Amino acid sequence: MQTKIAANAQALKRWLGKSEEVLGNHSDRLNAINIFPVADGDTGTNLYLTVRSASRAVAQLPTTDVGELLAEAGRAAMEEARGNSGTLFSVFLAALADPLHGTTRLTGPLLAAALERAEIRCWSALSEPVPGTMLSVIAAATRAANSADAARNQDHSNHGLARTLNAVVAAALEAVVETEGQLDPLSDAHIVDAGAVGFLLILDALRASALGEELQPELLEGLHGYGVQAPHIHLDHQSEGMEVMCTINLSPLDAATLRLQLDELGDSVILSAVTEVPEGYRWRVHVHVPDPEAALAAIRRFGEPAHLSVTTLSAPDDGPDRAADPASTCGAGNADE
Repeated sequence: MQTKIAANAQALKRWLGKSEEVLGNHSDRLNAINIFPVADGDTGTNLYLTVRSASRAVAQLPTTDVGELLAEAGRAAMEEARGNSGTLFSVFLAALADPLHGTTRLTGPLLAAALERAEIRCWSALSEPVPGTMLSVIAAATRAANSADAARNQDHSNHGLARTLNAVVAAALEAVVETEGQLDPLSDAHIVDAGAVGFLLILDALRASALGEELQPELLEGLHGYGVQAPHIHLDHQSEGMEVMCTINLSPLDAATLRLQLDELGDSVILSAVTEVPEGYRWRVHVHVPDPEAALAAIRRFGEPAHLSVTTLSAPDDGPDRAADPASTCGAGNADE
């Protein structure tokens, strides 16, 4: 049942709260099909905890500026982002805010511009972006928003926003279904990508919150691997190595140099600017490595990291408890706490 559309700051607070709730409800199933890029069974947990950080950061924020609200949510998410999926979502959220500063209401054209900005930032944040993941869903959502009548005709009406959001969710669902055929591990396991499904849930929460409607659980019907009785696919895959995450202040040149060094040491490298600081920018750093010591040494050559965590990439049922680096300057905790 639809109520009056009010896509303002309060609606975006509801979006983050609703996203936190739906990801909490679906975290176990998202974990169960999490096998790419590593089968560590924590995509649902990581997305949930990252979105929770964003939601709680702005729950009481006294602003009507939707750009300001999303920028603060993005900063909070970036500082406490968990895993590949959480880090990528935090990049998305922070970038989404850029074209919305100074506005008090989301519209179809503004959503299209914000999604386009977020897509660019997300693809550029990864050293080796891979289709068939959350990135593909972001790209599909962006294309749908920019192809909608509202964006092409600069229609800022509520009706235009509704049509745009419905098109975005429909395109996102199609992109989720297509992930199964885009990555060999997903094709072999006959499942869709966990991060992609999580992002679909987030987009549907945005649609519901902005339009005053309910979530659409039927979106998930028929997604391969997502049935309630389906097995935990990740338990059939072995993962090795460690995940290193932190925030650190770097100049753009130092950030580029660190990215090159981390690319040589591991994979799944993500570097994205959080906010401007005297030294340049505060960056969120994420990498998977066989041995964390070389990565930690490379990072510390540029300064002392904060929010540092070093965790195993094995699935929770298969490996030792995840542990944070004791030298963290900000009391990093268990990545799945």
